[in-house]
Amino acid sequence: MNSTVKTVSFSGLFANDVLVQVHISTGLPSITIVGLASKSVAESKERVRAALSNMGLALPPKRISVNLSPAGMIKEGAHFDLPIALAIMIAMGALPQEYLDETIILGELSLDGSILSVSGVLLAAMSASEKDMCLICPESNGAEAVWANELKIIAAPTLHALCNHLRGILPLNYPVAKLSEPEKQKSDMADIKGQETAKRALEIAAVGGHNLLMIGAPGAGKSMLAERMKSILPELSAAEALSITMIHSINGTLPEPIKRSDTLLLFS
Repeated sequence: MNSTVKTVSFSGLFANDVLVQVHISTGLPSITIVGLASKSVAESKERVRAALSNMGLALPPKRISVNLSPAGMIKEGAHFDLPIALAIMIAMGALPQEYLDETIILGELSLDGSILSVSGVLLAAMSASEKDMCLICPESNGAEAVWANELKIIAAPTLHALCNHLRGILPLNYPVAKLSEPEKQKSDMADIKGQETAKRALEIAAVGGHNLLMIGAPGAGKSMLAERMKSILPELSAAEALSITMIHSINGTLPEPIKRSDTLLLFS
């Protein structure tokens, strides 16, 4: 009894392909995860066991081996929970393998079977879009994934709901994305009196797209100038806004409303 599903491992702003392979054989009942898995990944076996149990599916009293390939790449993050759970279900015969072919899967599992939000979904979605693959992710990350072009997305709130969707029993709604309202600028460069040389340096950096390093004694006005530089920066292009949103996605610093609703505040 073998199965394979696809997920990703993150390295900076790159999503590297990872295969989750499961083999069930005779032996003492256990779950073993190999493939340079970090502590958070190794602990996923307990979350997977509890999540499957809470949806009424008991693990077989056999030896379950989980391999994360390629074995030479370090795997970090709780987003491996969902692909491991689905791969085990396929190996048990609870789901057909063809349901998850050409699909990238990521999501953290709660003990009650809920699928929790994870970091880096936008990067995974961009990778899936480039490969013309489907994406399965947490419902709270669905709107984030929509920004990848022409991508089939399954955003599920629970493991049970995901299985019902895959079997065609109760289809899930496609997530919707929206642009946020522009932020109101509280600080303006016009507020600064004096500092003509420093203001000219900021204007040159803003127009030319240069880097800027401020050095000076405490109280010289560095923070004041940096805070108001946003007021003279040009509007971000769509590509720039998407790139910045990807950085916030992998860092897990997207605004909280994204994680609780079906809207995405694209950074602008």
